[in-house]
Amino acid sequence: MLRSIIRNVFLLLLLQASGIWQSGIIQAQDTTKIVLEQADTWEYNKAIGPDIQRIIGNVILRHDTGYLFCDSAYMNDMTNEVKAYGNVHIKASDTLNLYGDSLRYNGNTKIAKVWGNVKLVDNQTILTTDSLDFDRRTQIAWYDNWGKIVSDDNCLVSQYGYYYTRVKEFFFKKKVILINPDYYMKSDTLMYNTVTEIVYFFGPSTIVSNDKVDSIYCIDGWYDTQKDIARLRYGARIYHEAQLLTGDTIYYERVNGYGQVFNNAMLLDTIQNFAITGNYGELVRKRGRGFMTNKATGIMIDKNDSLFMHGDTIMAYFDPGDDQQQIRAMLAYYKVKFFRKDLQGACDSLAFHRSDSTIFMYDSPVIWSGKNQLTADTITITIRNGELDSMVMYKSAFIISMDDSTRYNQIKGKDMVAHFDKNELYKINVFGNSETVYFAREEDRTLIGINKLFASDMLIFVEDNDIKTITYIDNPSGSLYPENEISPYDLILKGFNWQGDRKPKSKEEIYSQTP
Repeated sequence: MLRSIIRNVFLLLLLQASGIWQSGIIQAQDTTKIVLEQADTWEYNKAIGPDIQRIIGNVILRHDTGYLFCDSAYMNDMTNEVKAYGNVHIKASDTLNLYGDSLRYNGNTKIAKVWGNVKLVDNQTILTTDSLDFDRRTQIAWYDNWGKIVSDDNCLVSQYGYYYTRVKEFFFKKKVILINPDYYMKSDTLMYNTVTEIVYFFGPSTIVSNDKVDSIYCIDGWYDTQKDIARLRYGARIYHEAQLLTGDTIYYERVNGYGQVFNNAMLLDTIQNFAITGNYGELVRKRGRGFMTNKATGIMIDKNDSLFMHGDTIMAYFDPGDDQQQIRAMLAYYKVKFFRKDLQGACDSLAFHRSDSTIFMYDSPVIWSGKNQLTADTITITIRNGELDSMVMYKSAFIISMDDSTRYNQIKGKDMVAHFDKNELYKINVFGNSETVYFAREEDRTLIGINKLFASDMLIFVEDNDIKTITYIDNPSGSLYPENEISPYDLILKGFNWQGDRKPKSKEEIYSQTP
């Protein structure tokens, strides 16, 4: 007998600890009777019901610590239920009040069902709807037929909603709209804390400024409506005029336009068709700059042939006073490589200026155009209407192309200017101390001789990436040598540096090789 009692007590304790025990003894201990505190008249009519009392005029009922006010009510002592009508008011606590036209309340379950002009007021937050359920045990209110809450400057509307009064949080579901003096928000599912005024997103959500300048999209994250700060995840996007910022995760301060973006990040200028990407980036609108790092890539977008460049860090600059904030310059630095189908290059640092559509390459720059490798101390490339226009090589300019597996055609000069037609190199001007080693061949590739000549300047024409003609200008000297009459040492010009193994053969190779 004693063992049986101990076992039953143990099972009871287990049920209480696990939250399973919700009826029987525990429910009875938690159940109290609804008490009539005040009324103008009290009636009993057996025809209405054997256990029902009718209470009329200035009715006040109490249940535990909560009070119910109404014009009239029917109270059933046996079932511990009450139905109330007219100016219904539940005072659940010092701050929480519930109003409506009609009510049904069960004192055993402590669940109130209110309908007709329902209003729930908690501090500065007001919820209005047609019907509402409120559980006094859990302090949770919910509706399923449209509701609206007003909290300070924020107004939220949704088809379904739950209000967790203890933690002051609303949970909204389906066709959620938040309206603020500065923006409006649409979401599938969100939660709103009335104390912190932070919105938490749990589904596709969009925020659009009232002036249509900014818009934000994400599937998961939060937005602080007091501080205008957001953290966005899953498909996160921020539009600002012509700019688009995307990434797996974005932290964004809307007032000052500061953003951090993590993984698969991109800053895009939709007008200029420039983009910088990476796995970490920052945007500072007020200073007119942004940068990407960790597999940073700059892209000059063209429908026919986009240029992809990679460096340790890529900066984008724009005018903060420009309404559209278009990117006006890009800077890539440290171990830069770029790829375009008709042009590849490498250098230590690179700058692009939109004003003159010119790329500046610094510190050991090298360019590959078809079979030709071009080097100099500094190289600039000008692009017109998305096509290569010209290239200027300053100081120690050098062009090399492979003649066969062991020998190279070479052109050397102080400075050079290369010209392009339809993205193909067709003419080169060489200025100062011009020098060549060129293997002259018949059309069938039979060697005619080796041209080793010097001149002040040169004019070179190129066809299909092969040198077709060389014109030596001002004091040319040298000769066309038979192959057996020239030393192998004379076949290499001073400063020769073939770098074919560094040439990226695809846009993926700009990451895999280092300059």
